[in-house]
Amino acid sequence: MSENITYESIAKCDSEIYQLIQSEVERQKSVLNMIPSENYVSKAILEATGSLLTNKYAEGYPRKRYYQGMANVDEIETIAIERAKKLFGAEHANVQPYSGSPANAAIYYALLKPGDKIMGMRLDMGGHLTHGHTVNFSAKFYKSYPYVVDKETGMLNMDEIRKLAIKEKPKLIISGYTAYPRTIPFKEFHEIALEVGAYSMADISHIAGLIVGGAHPSPLPFTDVVMTTTHKTLRGPRGALILCKKEDRLANVEGLDEKQAKREKNLALKIDRAVFPGLQGGPHQHVIAAKAIAFSEAMKPEFKEYAHQIVKNAKVLAETLMDNGIKLVTGGTDNHLILIDLTPIEIGIGKQVAVALENAGIVTNMNTIPYDPSTPFKPSGLRIGTPVLTTRGMKEEEMKIIGEWISQIINDYENEELQKKIKQEVKELCEKFKFY
Repeated sequence: MSENITYESIAKCDSEIYQLIQSEVERQKSVLNMIPSENYVSKAILEATGSLLTNKYAEGYPRKRYYQGMANVDEIETIAIERAKKLFGAEHANVQPYSGSPANAAIYYALLKPGDKIMGMRLDMGGHLTHGHTVNFSAKFYKSYPYVVDKETGMLNMDEIRKLAIKEKPKLIISGYTAYPRTIPFKEFHEIALEVGAYSMADISHIAGLIVGGAHPSPLPFTDVVMTTTHKTLRGPRGALILCKKEDRLANVEGLDEKQAKREKNLALKIDRAVFPGLQGGPHQHVIAAKAIAFSEAMKPEFKEYAHQIVKNAKVLAETLMDNGIKLVTGGTDNHLILIDLTPIEIGIGKQVAVALENAGIVTNMNTIPYDPSTPFKPSGLRIGTPVLTTRGMKEEEMKIIGEWISQIINDYENEELQKKIKQEVKELCEKFKFY
């Protein structure tokens, strides 16, 4: 990869934006980015995202468009679809969703009626806003019955989740999370959905790269619908992808003629119609091209090595933190992220510690912990991850060093001299590892 990124046309057109972009280049280059939902994409994906495909409007689907001049974008989108199906082992793929939240909205729109019941993990336990949080559309249009993690272990309790599903009989059960550091038992979730007559849905946005790399079990082929963003561990552009079965196993065809019944049983068609024209207009063809490239990159042997290295790095980092007396939710990790519990030091200091770490060149995000004694605005946790560090080529030895730095900052987070010292050491470490 080239060591330099230039934006000559932007520099000539808009010096103010150019300077900010260059500042961001320098920031990304010189810090340890440990936000688990971020990643650094390849130069090919950057180029595709910034290509002239952004000029093309393409409402509809390949060979079923409302505009002319579609030959090339039809081929690109078809390639992206076929690669997605092959990569994940899916029967059907829709590559048009703009992002994860709109993609989840499309799934609900396809499968549910207003007022239907849904079950997802509660936000403060590690779930996502769109999984039924009270301030989100998902709880305003649908009745949300969230499940929680075990108070003692911080882990999923599938017996309790099953009891809640039997009691409430939701139409949709959601698995997949934003701050859960353990392996997700997708098969058990699907079996509960079968038992209560619900659709099973998996939101694998955080772990899609681990799944296709063989470092985490897949929810396919048994889960009804799977959504993932295409960034994060999948290391593609900002966007989303919906995967599903072709047939709707819960379709009600009573009283329908043969043609209507066939349409009602077509789950793939329901998903496609929910995305367009249900919720979106023209798809972003420059991003779809970048998705196609990302899917191709994820099929290569080196991506499998990358996925497994992410987990190896996270485990070593977790062990180093715990060896330094740092408390972790669930006592470790199985995937790419670690959730740090700061309550033994002080309640509600997630923001202060995140700022202290950034001052030291280590970028993380404050996060609630399960059963947090503080508020979401002053959480008691910190969420960190290893995808970006692994992309840059860092391995176990670097994780031990970084774990020591993080531990020092956490245990003395008001020490500005310590922050300055570690920031210089971080910069020296970053200079040893590639950045475009």
